[in-house]
Amino acid sequence: MSTPDNLKYTREHEWIKDNGDGTATIGITDFAQSELGDIVFVEIEDVGFTFSQDEAFGNVEAVKTVSELFAPVDGEIAEINEELEDNPELVNEDPYGEGWMVKIKLTNPSQLDSLLSADDYKEITA
Repeated sequence: MSTPDNLKYTREHEWIKDNGDGTATIGITDFAQSELGDIVFVEIEDVGFTFSQDEAFGNVEAVKTVSELFAPVDGEIAEINEELEDNPELVNEDPYGEGWMVKIKLTNPSQLDSLLSADDYKEITA
């Protein structure tokens, strides 16, 4: 199971990367995609949608189940990974790369400090 050290994590198995320019990229973890199984559909709110920390901003549908995507921090959707519309399996194949879900404008960057480090996340998935 891959858990990159340069990301922050939630207990709900989302990851977030601070892009250093007031934006961040969000996806689901390697652990989450392996638990879900083959992902067949990703549904995400539209660009401009604003949300609060822990609020749902979309769904991931797998062969086994449907799972909500929860926001790690407050923000506004700035970009959606359009590739997932035709290739949702990218989430299974490359959850930290080509399988990213959204890029957001950070509303409250200090919330990043309250998220789990890679080591902390590994402990809850062990």
